[in-house]
Amino acid sequence: MPDTPRVLAVQNGANGGPGRFGEWLDAAGVAVDVVTAFDGSALPARLEHDGLLVLGGGYLPDDDDRAPWLPATRALVEQALARSAPFFGICLGGQMLASVGGGKVQGDAGAPEHGSTSITMRAEAADDVVFGGLPAAVPAIENHIDAVTALPPGAVWLAETERCPYQAFRLGDRAWGVQFHPEVGPERIRKWDVEHTRRRGLDVDELYAAAVTDDPLSRAAWGEVAFRFAALVKEERPRRRG
Repeated sequence: MPDTPRVLAVQNGANGGPGRFGEWLDAAGVAVDVVTAFDGSALPARLEHDGLLVLGGGYLPDDDDRAPWLPATRALVEQALARSAPFFGICLGGQMLASVGGGKVQGDAGAPEHGSTSITMRAEAADDVVFGGLPAAVPAIENHIDAVTALPPGAVWLAETERCPYQAFRLGDRAWGVQFHPEVGPERIRKWDVEHTRRRGLDVDELYAAAVTDDPLSRAAWGEVAFRFAALVKEERPRRRG
């Protein structure tokens, strides 16, 4: 339907699709148009969608030599910020929001996080339109060694872990970045490289079992976040036309 609110989703890796976050948006009445930028699919020069979703990938936000589509992605993030269009960045996408906004991102920074991880909500999240009212701690799957090391000026710090403090933040009124993966369920862990995971001192079967145990709370909380974000996207179309 032509009047359906639409989000542009930038996919940065073969296994990095919008997953259940995209399913939740769709269930809330928001269509998700995925551009598989990692395989050479062209990104639009101008953000015409009602919102923007930038997904994860094994790159730093300015890793342009390895991922030549990143400059175009950053340009879309800048447009979303300038237009106050709803934006949600996951892992690399969250790091990109921090970088574009004037924060800092470092490779192999601090302690890595892998598997289901408890994300602690900060007091600042209480009145946030997307994160407000969530449980004090919510599990989410993590799989990163790079991290945001300084938030952009004016950003609101929403969630943290001991190993990686900047787990979620808001920049302005309508842009959010997260380090964790709300779009991922336990089944994704089954796709991880077993030997690579073992070399990190971890066991894929144990990580999977823990994620299955944590999934009911994870699914409920992050599904609510997706529905709240969808509500903002649905508000954007009449706001733009007005």
